[in-house]
Amino acid sequence: MRKYLVTVAAAAVLAFAASPGKAAVINDLGVNPTSAQGAFKNSVGGTSFTDQYLFQLANAQNFLTIASVTNVYPKATDFISNFAASIYNFGVDNLFGTSDDALLFGPEGAAPCGSMCQFVAGAAILPAGNYYAQFTGQGGGTSGYGGNIAVSAVPIPAALPLFGTALGGLFLLKKKHRARKGANAFTAA
Repeated sequence: MRKYLVTVAAAAVLAFAASPGKAAVINDLGVNPTSAQGAFKNSVGGTSFTDQYLFQLANAQNFLTIASVTNVYPKATDFISNFAASIYNFGVDNLFGTSDDALLFGPEGAAPCGSMCQFVAGAAILPAGNYYAQFTGQGGGTSGYGGNIAVSAVPIPAALPLFGTALGGLFLLKKKHRARKGANAFTAA
């Protein structure tokens, strides 16, 4: 029995050691997050991480901006290796974290933003639905990151209703012209 318990304990220690340092849903940013509502930050320290931030889009078409997710580090040891961002939707089953979640954007790797600074940014037009932003990397020292996600509705072009009205007018003119042409055919006979 003792040998069995030692084996189970050793397997548990190995499984824990093999798991990533941090993998978690950090926050739900809500529906159509604004710049303030979509603000986030996380201290990752010296671990590998996979962080998700959930959000929902309610408009038919949405302009999503991942605005400068930044790691400003005072020491070279606070650099985040392989720092990247991705956007996923919940997939057909509309459940978070299942095998049918679809990668829509990324992974977009970090770029330098000067001395001792790195950032990730991006934008996309997305339909209504449930999504999550995922940030991954290997933190160093006391590293951390922060940024925001902002959403705005994609406006219908101002000329679109006018264009529709013009098409409708042309259709009516053609219909009227055909009706007049048909009436002339009966009177000429």
